[in-house]
Amino acid sequence: MPNQSLAIAQQFSHTTSETETPTLLSADEVRTVLARNEQSTLLRISTAGSVDDGKSTLIGRLLRDSKSVYDDHLVALEKKAVKRGSDEIDLSLLTDGLKAEQEQGITIDVAYRYFSTQRRRFILADTPGHEQYTRNMATGASTADLTIILIDARKGVLIQTKRHSLIASLLGVPRLLVAINKMDLVDYSETRFSELVNEYTEFAAKLGITEIKFIPVSALRGDNIVARSAAMPWYAGESILEYLESVFVAGDSNQVDFRFPVQYVIRPNQDYRGYAGQIRSGHIRVGDEILILPSHKRSKVRSIEYLDPDPAKRSLAAATVPQSVTISLEDELDISRGDMIVRPRNVPESRQEFEAMLVWMSEEPLDLRRSYIVHHTSRETKGVVTDIAYRMEMESLHREKGSTLNLNEIGRVSIRTTSPLFIDPYDRNRATGNFILIDAQTFHTVAAGMCLDRVSTQELLRREHDEATAYRRSNDLHRESGSIDRNARESRVGHRTITVWCTGLSGSGKSTIAREVEAKLFELGRPIYRLDGDNLRHGLNADLGFSLHDRSENIRRTAEVAKLFNDAGISVICSLISPLAEDRIQARSIIGAEHFLEVFVSTPLEECERRDPHGLYRKARAGELKSFTGIDSPYEAPIAPAQTVDTSRLSIEESVQAVLELF
Repeated sequence: MPNQSLAIAQQFSHTTSETETPTLLSADEVRTVLARNEQSTLLRISTAGSVDDGKSTLIGRLLRDSKSVYDDHLVALEKKAVKRGSDEIDLSLLTDGLKAEQEQGITIDVAYRYFSTQRRRFILADTPGHEQYTRNMATGASTADLTIILIDARKGVLIQTKRHSLIASLLGVPRLLVAINKMDLVDYSETRFSELVNEYTEFAAKLGITEIKFIPVSALRGDNIVARSAAMPWYAGESILEYLESVFVAGDSNQVDFRFPVQYVIRPNQDYRGYAGQIRSGHIRVGDEILILPSHKRSKVRSIEYLDPDPAKRSLAAATVPQSVTISLEDELDISRGDMIVRPRNVPESRQEFEAMLVWMSEEPLDLRRSYIVHHTSRETKGVVTDIAYRMEMESLHREKGSTLNLNEIGRVSIRTTSPLFIDPYDRNRATGNFILIDAQTFHTVAAGMCLDRVSTQELLRREHDEATAYRRSNDLHRESGSIDRNARESRVGHRTITVWCTGLSGSGKSTIAREVEAKLFELGRPIYRLDGDNLRHGLNADLGFSLHDRSENIRRTAEVAKLFNDAGISVICSLISPLAEDRIQARSIIGAEHFLEVFVSTPLEECERRDPHGLYRKARAGELKSFTGIDSPYEAPIAPAQTVDTSRLSIEESVQAVLELF
């Protein structure tokens, strides 16, 4: 990859001006640059938007201004500019390399460019905007960590802008950078920028995309591309390059669900049998127990080999996504290409019938009577599309009934295959939730698909229960007030009743602190009761799981019980992980802000995981526990708690004393 080498090679010289001859770095400086590049993170970017929105020009400007273009390439473009009678080079030609692209002034193919800065390495896919080449846009976005959506400030949000945004959403691109381009042609108007931000935000709300960044730019003039522009003093945010260098993407990959599709069996002699492939998600260690699909035979990992120039680095103790490795097992098993190696208690679904969102990429429409080749990870099988539930109307995103899908149309379909596929829902695991359909006669790729998670019968019953409960709540229910209020009870016991809500990661010390606080207050004769999250899940909340809905309901019920205790003149100390700020705000509202005190047990994740009193972190890392806070589910720390204690720095006695000060 010569362009990828350019990203590093350009750092092997010193220059103080554009006209100064570069001087080569010393051997030690070269090693420093190589080490820095090896340790820097990689960001995969794709571009999207309507034709002529300026995608190629923006990328060309980004490459040139970040000094990521060979000098001879720039000289060649300057000569072309002179032939055209222009003083400015056409920056779009840095990515539009096909002759047809240069002749027509549009992007046709996906152009990949590699560059790096002091802070990060980048792989950038410049994709076409023309509707005819939408399939190429989907190809470029399929592996992106971030998609740059360009909008012409004069034209606004167009149909193709919406189509590309929908495809990026379906492909699970985690974040969008919306560049409002050609601001110089609207006099750098803040009002126009705000109008387009509001218009796109309203549209994007239908897609469920939560991480969107808006930046006003002029790709032609270089405003807010690499450096911040003085032409728009009303914009105080980052330039595009500043945002790309700083955006956090390390949490995107699935580190929990180990999936290793076997691509090739290596058998150099009778003493060795290895299985080569890429770890698509999760991680594995030597000695770990594994399960083979579809045979369901078990073994343990004997060795992990990695192709490295240094022989000392070829044998690994552990490997993780996205490394390409060769795994050997303690037992000789019949394993072939298309099989999948997973963990015994973390297995993808084996399905021959499933639902998917399909992006149709062929000029020949989808034919429900034909069979196609379904290519999923390293496995291939024949399959048919049995039904089209609906197709998406691009302007409004409404669902329409249809009997086929045409070029660039997107729809929800049902698929049946002749042999099982080992799939995860795409929104959980992009690597094992995607597939392509191939025409069995021409071997052309005709569609890209994203597997959906069907709604279970249990979930449908829960929704019906919620709807019925909501109906009952809205009819003929009234609160009855007693003759003894909280003030009277507080006067009787001689203390103000409060709820101290201890939140923090599993293993942080919440329950230990709560037990000690309860015991000390009881010895002092203070009415107190402890509500522990685990205890409540054995009784009152035994019917709840760990989905976002059930977690929220768990907090709501706990808060309602705490309020009843407070009304009875009894203070409460709660110990629950309660990871989401929204749920804790709801608890505060239920209990009453004047009676609710939040304690953040801020013990760091690494310390909690080291303690792991119930072995939960180990199970979560192995993929045996789903949606475990701190591993594959987020924890939102309190912003302004009444008290903060870190049990990795404070003793239990010190932590307890800090909490007692609140009573």
